[in-house]
Amino acid sequence: MSRRVVVTGMGVISPNGIGVSAFLNAIQNGVSGIKFIPLYEELKFSCQVAGKPDFVLEDLKTKNYISEVTFHGLKGTNIGYGLMAALDAWADAGNTYDTEETRWETGCIFGNSVSDTEAMKNVITRVDNKEVKKLGSRVVEQAMNSGVTSYVSGRLGLGNKVITNSAACATGTQAILMGYEAIKDGYAKRMLVGSSEYVDTYVFGSFDSMRVLSRKFNDQPEKASRPMSLTAGGFVPGSGAAALVLEDLEFALARGAKIYAEVLGGNTNSGGQRAGGSMTAANPKGVIRCIEESIANAKINPNDIDLISGHLTATNADMQEIQNWCQALGRSGAGFPVMNSLKSMIGHCLSAAGSIESVASILQIVHGFVHPNINMDDPNPQISDYISMNCLPTTMLKKDINIVAKANFGFGDVNSCLIFSKFNPNDTTRNFN
Repeated sequence: MSRRVVVTGMGVISPNGIGVSAFLNAIQNGVSGIKFIPLYEELKFSCQVAGKPDFVLEDLKTKNYISEVTFHGLKGTNIGYGLMAALDAWADAGNTYDTEETRWETGCIFGNSVSDTEAMKNVITRVDNKEVKKLGSRVVEQAMNSGVTSYVSGRLGLGNKVITNSAACATGTQAILMGYEAIKDGYAKRMLVGSSEYVDTYVFGSFDSMRVLSRKFNDQPEKASRPMSLTAGGFVPGSGAAALVLEDLEFALARGAKIYAEVLGGNTNSGGQRAGGSMTAANPKGVIRCIEESIANAKINPNDIDLISGHLTATNADMQEIQNWCQALGRSGAGFPVMNSLKSMIGHCLSAAGSIESVASILQIVHGFVHPNINMDDPNPQISDYISMNCLPTTMLKKDINIVAKANFGFGDVNSCLIFSKFNPNDTTRNFN
């Protein structure tokens, strides 16, 4: 028997707000988290703006997320982002951090792209200088790609599935989907899921060399991320993390948990880097198939979707994405759902994008609004060939949102899509068995 899966806790570290309350206020008011980074000018990067959270690593210690002993020697910002978001979500779900016993019913699936390359620079420099004895004993745990899940599961005593996934920009939605499936299929009662990304100078420089980043708005950072705009000139890298606590519905109800939303289903696939797909571009057939199978798995009709939280990165791929959604849903013109891109406010947070955008999706369900697409004062006129411009709000829209489709498409031609809904305890319209 398939089990219903609900969201009971959320945590977010975003360029435009740390914590759910601050983040909610920011996305409702179209607040940008994109800033000019003087160091990037010194390094002669073409793009000199980025989405960076106002995050202080020492807060993990001073705000009692972890002990002083655990904090000692911790240099990984990516681990810091993920750990804070995960523990905030855990507390938001009404749980305590400390336990003497292993929590066998609960697991963690948390994704990221790479370990902190700035932390690895220290390793490389020490080794090259024949100073390996000065590295200390905490290096490996921060260098391994599973650092976040290891810190989170150790802090909370999680004993079910503990997995680190990595699928480029599809990582966050994929992590949530994997956690959902673990609960739906009866392998776990509760899963702490999400993703994090710290774009340091080395990661940023790698993307800058590809000439895929925004370069024309260095003097106007808040206007640099422009999905679906005629003057979009590439994406703006962002950093951050987000986490969700997913629970078996009966488990959540038994402990009196508050419920934000329900995960109805989803799908992840690959276009196989064929038929137009490549290492850096999505095969449209793979994207369409991913969306269609997500809808089928969620047991809904395409017309039930009220809002699309798009991938929409401010690149040439935006138009193709809109076409893919039209074909997958069989909806176009004024009949297309409202659609938005959080990246207009926070940039593209890479592996963290899907989890941060999922928190935004759920907040729009809970509070009945659609966040604006900022910087779309000059929309690409080709959009109107497929959908009505009214489907792309540029100011906050108050609207009852029942079902959101949230999708991300990553390098390697990997796709992932989730279907979130308003929680209805008496839902008998779909067969969950």
